[in-house]
Amino acid sequence: MWEYSEKLKDHFFNPRNVGRIDDADAVGEVGSIACGDALKIYLKIRDGVIVDVKFETFGCGSAIASASALTEMIKGKTIEEARKITNKDIAEYLGGLPPQKMHCSVMGWEALDVALKSYEGKGKGVEHVEKEDEGRIVCHCFGVPEGLIKKAIVENDLKSVEEITNYTKAGGGCGSCLMDLEEILKETRREMEFENKVKKCIESEIRPMLMRDGGDVEIVKVEGEKVYLKLKGMCAHCPSSTYTLKAFVEAKLKESVSENLEVLEG
Repeated sequence: MWEYSEKLKDHFFNPRNVGRIDDADAVGEVGSIACGDALKIYLKIRDGVIVDVKFETFGCGSAIASASALTEMIKGKTIEEARKITNKDIAEYLGGLPPQKMHCSVMGWEALDVALKSYEGKGKGVEHVEKEDEGRIVCHCFGVPEGLIKKAIVENDLKSVEEITNYTKAGGGCGSCLMDLEEILKETRREMEFENKVKKCIESEIRPMLMRDGGDVEIVKVEGEKVYLKLKGMCAHCPSSTYTLKAFVEAKLKESVSENLEVLEG
């Protein structure tokens, strides 16, 4: 028997901000009624602040509660503040969710992400954003794309296919995608380990050296074995910044992380 917090039950029986905003500035729609759960959120934005938010959903009690909680969490927040909210924050706000219902918090997180990207896209539209960002559909039973699976693994430090199913529903139907999920999990965990090694090397070896002379470095992104960095402080204005990036930073990362690593300016 699953345990539900009093706060979750309150948001289920008394959901906040239900409905639609006809002149919404941003809309995020995820899931599908045909596949099970679906959620659509509407945002009204003024001067970078979310002044109103509504939602419509088709799903279980946890899905309704998660959507209701999300709307309360982001109302009155700036776009930048809202962007930092994750599915873990939604679950914590509700006092926790059963493992098998964590996908409801992920659906809210995903809908918010799509809404903000559609707003920033200035006319690209929700459908374009979803197809552009999420990649191929891995689980056809529930319409779960690869991008969402990878984001859930990284954000929640998932370590098993069972956890992926709990957080995204992928693999919870016919099971034909289970081998794909295993490969995605292995690949993503490898990428996470690589990025963590890069971060550790930069924090413990590279940054202290650069900061001695008033410089610094910031990780922009890591793609495969390509590490995009941005030099800051005195290093950013130094005529030999390219030399510093390659001769010192890249050399140190190759020594500590991987010989195949390449540093590029982000």
